[in-house]
Amino acid sequence: MAKIVYQIVQHDGGWAYKVDGSFSEPYRNHEDAVAAAKRAAAEQEVPGAGETIEYEDEKGIWHVEFDPGTDRPATEVADD
Repeated sequence: MAKIVYQIVQHDGGWAYKVDGSFSEPYRNHEDAVAAAKRAAAEQEVPGAGETIEYEDEKGIWHVEFDPGTDRPATEVADD
């Protein structure tokens, strides 16, 4: 299972959370950034609807698979 870490950092004159090198919008204070990161992390763990996925592999063969939408990553808010 994948894990996504929301890191609380100072950014652009305020506070933000950072995930895989991308920053959220800046927040006025640390507490608002932590709250936003917790909301985003919680939403990331919510299962989605099942979907049929069609894709072509590197050999030009098409595949059809069903993804139940339950393979969600674990999340963590890191505030060092």
